[in-house]
Amino acid sequence: MRLFILGLGYSARHFVRKFGGAFSHVAGTVRDPGERNDLPDIEVHAFSASRPVDATVERISDADVLLVSIPPGSDGDPAIAAFGDVLAERQRKIVYLSTIGVYGDHAGRWVDESTLPQAAFERTRLRLAAEQAWTNSGYGNVAILRLAGIYGPGRNALVTLRAGTARRIIKPGQVFNRIHVEDIASAIMAAIQHGHGGTWNVCDDEPTPPQDVIAYAAQLMGVAPPPEEAFETAEMSVMARSFYASSARVSNAKMKRELGVTLAYPTYRQALDALWRAGEGR
Repeated sequence: MRLFILGLGYSARHFVRKFGGAFSHVAGTVRDPGERNDLPDIEVHAFSASRPVDATVERISDADVLLVSIPPGSDGDPAIAAFGDVLAERQRKIVYLSTIGVYGDHAGRWVDESTLPQAAFERTRLRLAAEQAWTNSGYGNVAILRLAGIYGPGRNALVTLRAGTARRIIKPGQVFNRIHVEDIASAIMAAIQHGHGGTWNVCDDEPTPPQDVIAYAAQLMGVAPPPEEAFETAEMSVMARSFYASSARVSNAKMKRELGVTLAYPTYRQALDALWRAGEGR
């Protein structure tokens, strides 16, 4: 199989590190062609929603699997706008990385893929529209993976604690869902191998108040956790505050049942334990 990745970001790069050997050729896009490529076996193309060069179009035309990891814009999904004609030429496997943010606020109640999305913000409405555009595109077998909050090496509570940027914002009843980047990679591969398209939540087993994660990381490090801050009075950016507007417990049962994914890190505690042993936050 030949793989093309639209958006060589954190999750996509980790997927290639773990499963790149399963493909005969791997190529992908970055915004800046001068960006450092820490995966030398990947053929890198520049793409920033402008008119793509012929070489990029040719590689996408040849790809058997397309992994889409770029966000939509106000004009819709940039990948569909730029490559729709070539994608319509033949069927292929498409995996689109979305977000559980499309569910909106459910006051901490459990939701699953049958729950009607109620995206409250422009960014999540655009994401939901992009999901629908890919699902209805007719370009191939489309898997929509709704990702929870992403963390892993270099991006976790141990790192923010060591950097002095971790905060314990307290909003009673608030829970967040999260997922380790290694488990994202496993879900992507399972979706590629699955015979049909569909929508799956990709999250761990334990939606948790965010302050609990910081406290556990501090315990591992043997340091005092940062002081608690009330959400109502905490100084936060508009974007950061908006994330607290939604609280839901997202089920991963369908992912496990239909894709056969076994999580390497079913809870944040197991993940932080492993990251600490690997030297994170030291």
